[in-house]
Amino acid sequence: MFSIFVNMQIITLIAVVLQNDIMRDIWYKILGLIQQKDVLISEHGYDELVADDIAVPDVMAGTGDAYVIEEYPEFPKGSCVLVLQYDKGGSAIHAVWGIPKGLSSPAVLVTAYRPDPAKWTDDFKRRKP
Repeated sequence: MFSIFVNMQIITLIAVVLQNDIMRDIWYKILGLIQQKDVLISEHGYDELVADDIAVPDVMAGTGDAYVIEEYPEFPKGSCVLVLQYDKGGSAIHAVWGIPKGLSSPAVLVTAYRPDPAKWTDDFKRRKP
């Protein structure tokens, strides 16, 4: 019984590592496009930036230190990731970045917003139950 439990833990750990590698791969592709300034901000993205008083330069500057929270490989418009970034004042920003389905560029800022502390853990990395 102990052997089966340990094997299941190892399999789970391998699955988590593989998933994290996939998330990093998508994010690294997006980061490369951002560094090349091959970026498009969606209309919805602009609306959300204005609604939450987030400056485009803050979003762009915060990508280098962003933390990948969730990855959506099957998103209908193309793979995308939700990342935690910070503006120049140190306030948290959640941003969804993606690449259009069937294309290799541009990096698209789908949306960006200030995470609601009532819905997220204190570090803004996990949704509250």
